[in-house]
Amino acid sequence: MITYTIKPVLYLFLLISLLSYSQESSTIKVIDQEDKFVLPKVTIISLSTKDSIHTNYNGSSQTLSSGTYLFKKDGYISKHQSINNSELQIIELQKNPAQLNEVIINSNQMPSKLKKSVNSLSLISANDIMLGNNIDLSQTLNRASGIFMQSGALNTNRLTIRGIGSRNLFGTAKIRAYFKDIPLTNGSGETSIEDFELGAISKFEIIKGAGSTTYGTGLGGTIHITPKNGLFNKAKLTSELSAGSFGLLKGIIGFSYGSKKEDINALYSNTHSDGYRDNNNYNRQTFTFSSNHFLNKSNQISLLFSYVDLKAFIPSSLNEDDYLNNPESAAFQWKSAKGHEDFKRGIIGLSWEHDYSLKTKQITSLFSSLKDAYEARPFNILEENTKALGIRTKIVSELKLFEDTINYAIGFEVFNDQYKHQTFQNLYQDFPPGTGSVKGDPLSNFKEQRYYYNIFLDSNYALNPRTTLVFGINMNQTFFNLEDRFPTSPENPDQSGDFKFDIIASPKFGISHLITNNISLYSNISHGFSPISLEETLLPNGLINNNIKPETGWNYELGTRGTLFNNKLNFQASIFRMDVKNLLVPRRTDSDEFIGINAGRTQHDGLELNLGYNIVNTHTVTLDSFLSYTLNAFTFKEFIDDDADYSGNDLTGVPSEVFNLGLVCNFQVGIYANINYQYVGEIPITDSNNLYSNSYKLSNCKVGFQRNLNKNLNFNVFFGINNIFDETYASQLLINASGFGGNAPRYYYPGNPKNYYGGLNLAYKF
Repeated sequence: MITYTIKPVLYLFLLISLLSYSQESSTIKVIDQEDKFVLPKVTIISLSTKDSIHTNYNGSSQTLSSGTYLFKKDGYISKHQSINNSELQIIELQKNPAQLNEVIINSNQMPSKLKKSVNSLSLISANDIMLGNNIDLSQTLNRASGIFMQSGALNTNRLTIRGIGSRNLFGTAKIRAYFKDIPLTNGSGETSIEDFELGAISKFEIIKGAGSTTYGTGLGGTIHITPKNGLFNKAKLTSELSAGSFGLLKGIIGFSYGSKKEDINALYSNTHSDGYRDNNNYNRQTFTFSSNHFLNKSNQISLLFSYVDLKAFIPSSLNEDDYLNNPESAAFQWKSAKGHEDFKRGIIGLSWEHDYSLKTKQITSLFSSLKDAYEARPFNILEENTKALGIRTKIVSELKLFEDTINYAIGFEVFNDQYKHQTFQNLYQDFPPGTGSVKGDPLSNFKEQRYYYNIFLDSNYALNPRTTLVFGINMNQTFFNLEDRFPTSPENPDQSGDFKFDIIASPKFGISHLITNNISLYSNISHGFSPISLEETLLPNGLINNNIKPETGWNYELGTRGTLFNNKLNFQASIFRMDVKNLLVPRRTDSDEFIGINAGRTQHDGLELNLGYNIVNTHTVTLDSFLSYTLNAFTFKEFIDDDADYSGNDLTGVPSEVFNLGLVCNFQVGIYANINYQYVGEIPITDSNNLYSNSYKLSNCKVGFQRNLNKNLNFNVFFGINNIFDETYASQLLINASGFGGNAPRYYYPGNPKNYYGGLNLAYKF
């Protein structure tokens, strides 16, 4: 089925490639220093003749004679560079933090200024990550409006964007994520990003709402992660050691090297924590490698590899009495079974970028991932093995329409993963206390084949210098095949079968208009959907429910972004409505069994605001402030579950509002400090809205001192405090939890009390 669908697309790409092919000469290519994508329309000024030219859509220009040139682009720091026209030279430009509105974004491979985007975007840089302890991802993401990550432990998280994914009981779903061009979202729509080493990440670019046609149309949005890269013609060795409360100990070693036309970056990390709670031990090792190679003026190859080895124990959630009076404890069964997860995961991707002409290029990526996992739970033991393989390719070009230009990207992605999972009895109760989990007889044995393909088109049309129209469409089809490999019996019916979704077409329409050179208005209407996991299609009798439908929705948004007061104030604000139908509800049929049902519609009305203001900017000190605010009015528009009618109730698992305020100070002598205050409103815990969590306030701070000991060696020492005022709060909630055997329901994951960390970083430049 996949092959027959994709063949015409392959022929189309071959035709476009042949029509676009031409030979052009160029000896330079200008790229973004951090993200390594090419920069169009860079002004190149000869210092000898004062003549100027501009780079084209692929970051190249006509052949330059030998000499020294000035490279200038809004949003970037200008750079002088000597050019030798006998060979290809790569020119790297560094982002200018003072011109955030002019920064180029490239998530759809069509470089454009942030201020002209029609989507609501959150850009989280490496500097933003380092405001905290580079261990807790939720602390970093929760400073951005519209994004909320609940974190019950370092390995227990649930990320939501605009309320989408809040009803997923365990982990993150209905949000797509990519590590460069490698999908992190599996064939069932589940995503895990907390396993990545924060120190290996250069940037998060998060599109909120279903506005990313190029990378699928997840209902909540798309997270695009950019790895750290090396610098051309430079080499650096870094090491960091940090320690903190609850037995935290973390070490990092990194090495980067760059020649004239290639760079590599490698980083190893080892993290250990005893955890605040019982049965909360955490051990993780990671290795991340990235490289970029410019083979010649027309070809670039990038390689990306990530490996994670994790073993983490699971304290699970607590009932209200234990949460308030004994928050350090673990759930009794999970502690008795020494519940934990143990997995190894590797992903690898190879990308090839080829310039057919000064206006047309093709980017093709091959990727694969492997994961072996073992999870000991009180009710059973789960063994998993996942193998994934896929390809993405796209043509990016310009098209003349009368006197105007349309930039477009057209491409497809094919993804296949094979998921084997077995469950076994957990016999921990048959052995002396303290033994922990013991594997018993098998209970189930499944093999799933999960396929999907995306065909996408994204285009920008400059109606005039101030107004840009955007159109995109993504077409997706998903297939499941389930093979039940467990012996069939009356108690265990054969659940083998196939499931296929109809083709889902998700369009996007947007417009952006510059009111002034620094302020823009934007609006978009976009469609998205969330795939269903195969388990959710299964009925208690073992048959596949072919009537179940994926959640789909339309997002309507109006926003503005820009800068004021000579770029001292930057802002982004948006209001939106998202209508979601075919609400998928996990209905519990046993203590560890759920089925999926379509039970209604939700309406997501919200407001998001981000502000940044430069208070002081002198030669000796800079003082910056940031503020973000999210107002959520998310409700069940229609929701009937059995005999209960929850229509009109607040959407479960989403805070009513989130407010962040922070100050960042840097002194020329090397001292730096920041403080962040966060307020999180109450959260509905049950669909009936008879129980809400309490609102809470958190304050975190970090101080440090860094300076160069000589021209090669830099040191950085830092110290931080999280939850300064020792607030009691639930850092994650298990919504609609049920009590079994007369036990109270366990809704709450206790947040960490006041805790400390500190460390030393050394960097040596060769």
